[in-house]
Amino acid sequence: MKAIRVDYSPSVNGVVQIPGSKNSSLALLAAACLSDETITFQGIPNIADFRVISEMGKEVGLNMKRERNGEVSIDPRSIFSTSFDPKKSSSFRTAYYFIGALLAKYGKVSVGYPGGDDFVSRPIDQHIKAFEMMGATFTYHQDYYEVEAKELHGATVYFDTITSGATINAMLAAVRAKGETVLLNAARDPEVIDTAIFLNKIGADISGAGTDTIRITGVTQLQGGSHRVIPDRLIAGSFLIAAGVAGGNVTVTDVIPEHLGSCIAKLEEVGVEIDVQDNAITARSTGKLAASRIRTGMYPSFPTDLQQPMTTLFTQAEGKSIVAEKIYPNRFKHVGQLRKMGADIRMRTGVAFVKGKSSLQGSIVMASDIRAGISLILAGMVAKGTTYITGVEHIERGYEDVIRAFHSIGVQIKKEDIQFGLDNQVLGEVK
Repeated sequence: MKAIRVDYSPSVNGVVQIPGSKNSSLALLAAACLSDETITFQGIPNIADFRVISEMGKEVGLNMKRERNGEVSIDPRSIFSTSFDPKKSSSFRTAYYFIGALLAKYGKVSVGYPGGDDFVSRPIDQHIKAFEMMGATFTYHQDYYEVEAKELHGATVYFDTITSGATINAMLAAVRAKGETVLLNAARDPEVIDTAIFLNKIGADISGAGTDTIRITGVTQLQGGSHRVIPDRLIAGSFLIAAGVAGGNVTVTDVIPEHLGSCIAKLEEVGVEIDVQDNAITARSTGKLAASRIRTGMYPSFPTDLQQPMTTLFTQAEGKSIVAEKIYPNRFKHVGQLRKMGADIRMRTGVAFVKGKSSLQGSIVMASDIRAGISLILAGMVAKGTTYITGVEHIERGYEDVIRAFHSIGVQIKKEDIQFGLDNQVLGEVK
């Protein structure tokens, strides 16, 4: 079984170059299908989700190629089908973006039900609401669903809850719909803005992205173009948190500091020194941390995707910390794994109470999603002995090379093929 091995690494120092945003990339790859010409992207990370999209695209005629210099070119002109393999499209959550990107051009799209991180059911009711208001109909099957529309038309859509995925998906559909679409209570995430900037570059008419009201006037065609994806603010935040967990000095480069405002503020509050430059941030810590509390929310509030790494940080802080998860109240599968390592965490629905200064011990733990995996790597850094993390495939959905990234700050980490006994003991590395 593949596992990530982390040995006690009580101090971290180094520089991490931050890759392009996973969440933005998944939206942009689908958005390219709206064009009538070739699109070139810079900064798309070569993660597992990208490889699945490449396979899906190949099966329907979407020509997607990664060049030696890392650029990704996409030519949608050879698409001959919009029925995506249910199993592949269910392996990650955002396959639904291909509905927004292809529906106006082809009239019918089918994909598998949303998959991806297994920490909570993520409903798509707001996506359905927006598409139906624009003239689409849904048909549900056992393993997939179909969306049809003879013609998409503009509509005024009020989202009942702020949702980045539905905001982007409705925006994609509206770009080639007839008339004007207004999205109210829209998400303000940097990934929404990044997608809108790209679409406007190739001929879309979108205004207001980054506010709670987005207006889109439909167009009949879109040209080709080039775009660089924004840096991954969630990976950057995780490495800044790493400096707080283990102590030391970590610099993240190629970042947009404004995207990390809530993370920076919280780290400074607990005692981590932060130095912000134009496109780099340095976190310094002696390991002396104060307890605090976080309450997750939609951007610009503290992101749910950094909740798990911060929970690990709180195990090393002085006093009792509180983590309130308001986006996905069931996103606490990492807590049981941290407890196996000696963390003192009590749970109430949607809230974790963390008693700090836990003496963590190496153990065999399982990553249930990308960010849970990172929280366990951070815990392994300060746990005495050796920690083995299974569920590596979840981490690789969001990190191109997680081993190299943590190596760059001095963490003793590697991926091994481990043989486990019936009593869940490590029998040794498979040769």
